[in-house]
Amino acid sequence: MAAEAPGTLPVQLVEQPRLQKLKEMFISKFGSAPKFYVRAPGRVNLIGEHIDYCGYAVLPMAIEQDILIAVEPVKTQVVHLANTNSLYLDFSTSVNNIQINKTKPQWHNYFLCGLKGIQEHFGLNNPTGMNCLLDGTIPPSSGLSSSSALVCCAGLVTLRANGKTLSKVELAEICTKSERYIGTEGGGMDQSISFLAEEGAAKLIKFSPLRATDVRLPSGAAFVIANSCVEMNKAATSHYNIRVMECRLATKLLSKSKGLDWEKMLRLHDVQIKLGVSLEEMLTIVEEVLHPEPYSAEEICKCLGISLEELRSQILSQNTQDVSTFKLYQRAKHVYSEAARVLEFKKICSEAPANALQLLGELMNQSYISCREMYECSCPELDRLVDICLQFGAIGSRLTGAGWGGCTVSMVPTDKLNAFLEDVRKAYYQSDVQRLALEKNSLFATKPGRGALVFVEA
Repeated sequence: MAAEAPGTLPVQLVEQPRLQKLKEMFISKFGSAPKFYVRAPGRVNLIGEHIDYCGYAVLPMAIEQDILIAVEPVKTQVVHLANTNSLYLDFSTSVNNIQINKTKPQWHNYFLCGLKGIQEHFGLNNPTGMNCLLDGTIPPSSGLSSSSALVCCAGLVTLRANGKTLSKVELAEICTKSERYIGTEGGGMDQSISFLAEEGAAKLIKFSPLRATDVRLPSGAAFVIANSCVEMNKAATSHYNIRVMECRLATKLLSKSKGLDWEKMLRLHDVQIKLGVSLEEMLTIVEEVLHPEPYSAEEICKCLGISLEELRSQILSQNTQDVSTFKLYQRAKHVYSEAARVLEFKKICSEAPANALQLLGELMNQSYISCREMYECSCPELDRLVDICLQFGAIGSRLTGAGWGGCTVSMVPTDKLNAFLEDVRKAYYQSDVQRLALEKNSLFATKPGRGALVFVEA
């Protein structure tokens, strides 16, 4: 599957009201009809938070909410971007001069990331221009990967418009790299599931090399997404990139203490592989080597035997230059314990014991506590929402996505689903005018959906 290119599906537009409406809006906007449509889904990560960029496997599933783009390749070398949501302004640029503004992560910049990634991969000297109209159903900055879905969609749009082909894995890897043009140091989970997802199964996604394995979720439970309505934009805030850097620094200190070539080590997974030990043993090593008190930049330099100047120029990223303290023990502890929880989750799904739901729920709850206490990526609204979900019958509940806002995912017994949705609606959304306005798209049960696709009119 992963070696295949994304599918192309002929469709009758009369049977697809959303595509039909998008076509009509496209014609009224550009005066001509689209030649094809591309969709890329958002995702919910069931377990395995903040560990993809450390090299560890994660367990997401694609959701039904997606980014859908109608496309017409044009003779001029200009890309015209428009959005069905009037809050997002039109944008035009020459395809030969792609400028991505990191200081303002506006919607069109994510499209440009995917466009630039494909252009650079093929060394396209004469890329085709395009008229594009975008329609998105993923709530923005909600931790359901709207930005990565847009990058992936744009990558597939550019590929198709220029008559090129790539496998799903190649596309995922290119789109992961190209999202870094906007300053997000992601690990690849979001792009991988957007391309590799299949209907009916979650995926265990492993990296280096990228591969995905089906995970059949147990019957008898639904996964419910609830949006805290606190927006968190990874590219616009420093929390995320600081965590990436703390994990990198923990990697260096652990490597140095064990006599490894620390300068070459970038990810916590690399340390485990080089030492040839289990995740449980890595947790013991973290206890022995790192202290719970925050490390100053000076102390890190002393541990590594380098100057402050070398730390800044050789290790710290551009957007973490001014950070004065780093919590290495807590971050490493979260990553190694979370990586073990992902493998345990997959094992329980495969073996399907009688108490599977209880065991999976406990893993989700442990994951959440670790995200809140060790990784410090929660916020008061997420804490409140998780409490409400557990109070009204969720077996397990946790934040999903980067955190600091965005969504929770809860596992709820199917027979309690309707009552659960009603109770959470009353307790979290109806108590707040602002949330009530967003409630329609903020609370829903979801099932594993399919990955990115091209649609053409039959």
